[in-house]
Amino acid sequence: MMMDMPSALMAPCTAVNWGSVAAATEEYSSFIAIVRQTWSAESLQDILAGHVAVPDEEINRALAEQLADSDQVKALSITSHENGRLDIHADTAKIGRIELSGTMDAFVHDGDHSYMTYTIKERALKDHGLLSWFFSRISLSMAEKLTGRIELAEDLPTKIHGNTITVDFSERLRNSRLAQASYDGFNLLDALVISRATPHDGYVELDTELRVPDALKTLLKNILQ
Repeated sequence: MMMDMPSALMAPCTAVNWGSVAAATEEYSSFIAIVRQTWSAESLQDILAGHVAVPDEEINRALAEQLADSDQVKALSITSHENGRLDIHADTAKIGRIELSGTMDAFVHDGDHSYMTYTIKERALKDHGLLSWFFSRISLSMAEKLTGRIELAEDLPTKIHGNTITVDFSERLRNSRLAQASYDGFNLLDALVISRATPHDGYVELDTELRVPDALKTLLKNILQ
């Protein structure tokens, strides 16, 4: 036998916007899933502390995945050094083996500005197409530690002045996993700041900041605990 709900109990229920509740629940569930897929408790702690180490092997593993469909570059890897140098090793169909050594002058993500600048010190490579190909993939492979997997549809916008190469990867970050994580008016990609990258022996250290309220930082810690 069906019983009528008293009008006193119905009133509060009918005042609730259940569509908004469902949307908020879906947003929160998606937020939790993306955070767990992208960061660990350790990586979040490093981000909040301001320094994230990205081992060479992680960068090189991401680079190898980027090479899957390439017929012009057979191999691409990096080696970082304590003196601030970042070496690049490539095996290409057009030129053969290439070895470059240089400095990371900038690696920045701050709002809509996301770019990497590298200066070749030992040897100039005159093939600008290959330079754009190399550094498009190196910049994204370094960023993936913090942003999750990034698909590269084509080479990124690149400026080359002499031996200095600047790659703009801002548009591709908008397609990253982290860019889809929003909660309570905060988007994690927008909140994440990378101010510098410094090569060390076997890893590159990113200087970071996460510009969200303390309450959201606590929520992130609870999600990843």
